[in-house]
Amino acid sequence: MFKRMKEDIETVFDQDPAARTSIEVILTYSGLHAIWAHRVAHVFFKRKMFFIARLISQINRFFTGIEIHPGAKIGRRFFIDHGMGVVIGETCEIGDGVTVYQGVTLGGTGNEKGKRHPTIKDNALIATGAKVLGNITIGENSKVGGGSVVLKDVPPNSTVVGIPGRVVVRDGVKVRKDLNHSDLPDPISDKLVTMEQEIARLNMELSTLKKERSHSG
Repeated sequence: MFKRMKEDIETVFDQDPAARTSIEVILTYSGLHAIWAHRVAHVFFKRKMFFIARLISQINRFFTGIEIHPGAKIGRRFFIDHGMGVVIGETCEIGDGVTVYQGVTLGGTGNEKGKRHPTIKDNALIATGAKVLGNITIGENSKVGGGSVVLKDVPPNSTVVGIPGRVVVRDGVKVRKDLNHSDLPDPISDKLVTMEQEIARLNMELSTLKKERSHSG
């Protein structure tokens, strides 16, 4: 247990440049508190002590602002950065080395039974405010851009942006773990730029036709 806790603290230092001392991390990082509380709740959940598990989960939510269902399966080196508003559903499965930011929802899409929440593979990153919904899989080393809504599977080493989320492959190379929120490709914006260029071209043609008519008249 203490070995896992030490690894969790080291993960914070690896992911957050603002972390200064171990005491600061242990006492002030709500994401860390939420993960530790979830592990306790998950033990009770696996033993079918559902009421105690949910009670711990709700207390955890009250103090951290992070809601993790006690049934969720979470791997090692999971990092929640500025976790207020994070929601993780019951049948969610999270691999190792995953990072999520504030306002992320890993939720369901309705009242379906069984596996109804996402599977997040190793080293994936879910940025601020993203919603990953339903029984889908986010592949290894993939990123979900801030504010995106993802409803379909995402292949490994991909970046997803937009509503609904669209996969964007950058030069066919593996996506780096670090995410620059201000430097994500936006397919909707690209399409609007193309439309503006086409409108400008049509306006020029229309202007040319008007001039030709006026000269012929």
